[in-house]
Amino acid sequence: DAIGKGIAAEGKIALYGIYFDTGKAEIKPESKPQLDEMGKLLNASKTLRVFVIGHTDNQGQLDANLALSQKRAEAIQAALVKDYKVDAKRLSARGVANYAPVASNAQEAGRAKNRRVELVEQ
Repeated sequence: DAIGKGIAAEGKIALYGIYFDTGKAEIKPESKPQLDEMGKLLNASKTLRVFVIGHTDNQGQLDANLALSQKRAEAIQAALVKDYKVDAKRLSARGVANYAPVASNAQEAGRAKNRRVELVEQ
């Protein structure tokens, strides 16, 4: 419900319950509760189309982070299609690395906030 309200109010919502190992794009099992909520929203709102945007912190090389964030967004998109039966035409995956931070990357707390997935209404 909070995801839907966030999208309705701001056109996007940042999600922090999707987990990956460092440098990897395989979704970890502990991400299931967040994926369940995303799937529930998308199945309840059949006309909602979203961009799945992957973000990273500024650690590592930009080109590598761009590729990684894209692969992670694609992994989330694939999970929503396969496990939650969301129509793939309603989802578009994009990786933006560390181009849109929400906090300073100078400290780990800020970097953790920057490592996120956003659902952005199309």
